[in-house]
Amino acid sequence: MTLEHPAERGGSRRGPFEHLAEKASNFTSSPAFFGVCLLLVGIVIGVHIAKAPLTWMLLAGESMTAVTLLLLALLKNSERRAEHAVQQKLDAIAAALLEAQQGESGPARDKLRTAIGVEEQT
Repeated sequence: MTLEHPAERGGSRRGPFEHLAEKASNFTSSPAFFGVCLLLVGIVIGVHIAKAPLTWMLLAGESMTAVTLLLLALLKNSERRAEHAVQQKLDAIAAALLEAQQGESGPARDKLRTAIGVEEQT
């Protein structure tokens, strides 16, 4: 386990968790996930309206809590990687603009080219 920024772990390759986090991010922004959430909320409401035993009410509530915690971890990872990619691009653009202003051609142009696809690498 490491406490490094998700974009800085493991070099330029994405690991299984990063792939899962990206897929979770894509799924949670889809209408299908909204339907799953509506279904889950409907089940919880139905359990309360039906005055089901306390065990069923707890199970319904705990399942919503578990889904929330899993999504929080996965989506936070995706957010941090995207944030890191945007920052790398901004840094590369600033360096390239500075070089262009000074009339030089140096490593900033190469860094800018590399930064363009950085979110695919991390």
